[in-house]
Amino acid sequence: MNESTLSTKAAAMATGEDGGFPAQQQQLPGSTDRMEPVPDHGEETWVGTGRLRGMRALITGGDSGIGRAVAIAFAREGADVALSYLPEEQDDAETTAAWVRRASRAVVLCPGDLQNQHTCAEVVEKAVSGLGGMDVLVNNAGVQMARDHGIEDISDERLDRVFKTNLYALFWMTRAALKHLTRGACIINTSSIQAFEPSPALLDYASTKAAINNFTVNLAAEVGQRGIRVNAVAPGPIWTPLQPATQPEDKIKAFGADTPLGRAGQPGEVAGAFVFLASPAEAGYVSGTVLGVTGGKPVF
Repeated sequence: MNESTLSTKAAAMATGEDGGFPAQQQQLPGSTDRMEPVPDHGEETWVGTGRLRGMRALITGGDSGIGRAVAIAFAREGADVALSYLPEEQDDAETTAAWVRRASRAVVLCPGDLQNQHTCAEVVEKAVSGLGGMDVLVNNAGVQMARDHGIEDISDERLDRVFKTNLYALFWMTRAALKHLTRGACIINTSSIQAFEPSPALLDYASTKAAINNFTVNLAAEVGQRGIRVNAVAPGPIWTPLQPATQPEDKIKAFGADTPLGRAGQPGEVAGAFVFLASPAEAGYVSGTVLGVTGGKPVF
């Protein structure tokens, strides 16, 4: 990847007030094409070197945002990819699939709502069948709702959606995938800076991300003897459809400005952490680790 080009472009994309973005708002799950500016997933900057050649990966939340960036990077590094996403995100998923195919890699589309245990099992089986196996599971699907403030405003419906999407699905997907993972395989979970610096408006979301960190370390200890590595990536403020779909417009304007680097990150700037953790040659002795990509915010 041309890191200098990507980071320079990312900085230039912060065009709104206070170094942030133009005020905008969407409804969940959000659309990439409606964002201003459209996020940079590394489409024009990621150059693969074959680090994942011959590997097969299932990426949840693979239609957009970090999931799309990881799919593009994995494909250009030589991996075949299965994408899990909500049915209403089909257009975004098709765009991601097209980028994977442009890298001359196979792609399997697996629509379905991961809030359902049986759907999680079906997605895993479809991915394994379509790819001929599985070497990497990326548990990336997630949801947040930050427009309400205070625990009194967190309804049971919201709590169910956030915990089932972010945490229950993590257990269900991993449980279904483990029977297909053999020595040398790995699981990579998406955590968040919210696990370390929780925002009051994201009480439920931050709680799930802290649990994901614990899950990662705990599962790494359990499956290490089987030769399976388990790690997590903790992004900071990253410009994805979740932001205009869940944040108030006034916060979008200054999104990411509170980081030491003074800006939000782009999805393409997170993908490298996933490639590193998936690569047996580079991270074969890395397990039980939470790797921060936060613009300088501490993850300890």
